[in-house]
Amino acid sequence: MKQATRTGFGRFLIAVYAVFAVAATSRSLVQLTTRFDDAPLAYILSALAAVVYIIATIGLARATEASRRVVTISCVIELIGVLAIGALSYIEPDDFPEATVWSHFGQGYVFIPVVLPIAGLWWMRRLRRM
Repeated sequence: MKQATRTGFGRFLIAVYAVFAVAATSRSLVQLTTRFDDAPLAYILSALAAVVYIIATIGLARATEASRRVVTISCVIELIGVLAIGALSYIEPDDFPEATVWSHFGQGYVFIPVVLPIAGLWWMRRLRRM
């Protein structure tokens, strides 16, 4: 029997993803509703990050075979997003006048956004072998 995603290290991942889901959702809602014209691209990408965190949190908590695939896909999207947006925020800093979850590789969040998908992918791979 395979170990559930919500046991052991998975509990920690769920907690961190849940915190990031709430933080990113809250921040993006404020940004989109109060300052959208200041940096529309950055704020839309912030909302996308929030959606990815919500999906990953739910997938980890559900702990089914299908949710494992969803979590893996979410982590891949998250990793690509944080790397691409992180790089873009340095290349085109005018598009990111205010920090977002993934800008500068998650610098405003102690770089957790760049480590989190790697940890999630590692956990999914580890569970697949158990």
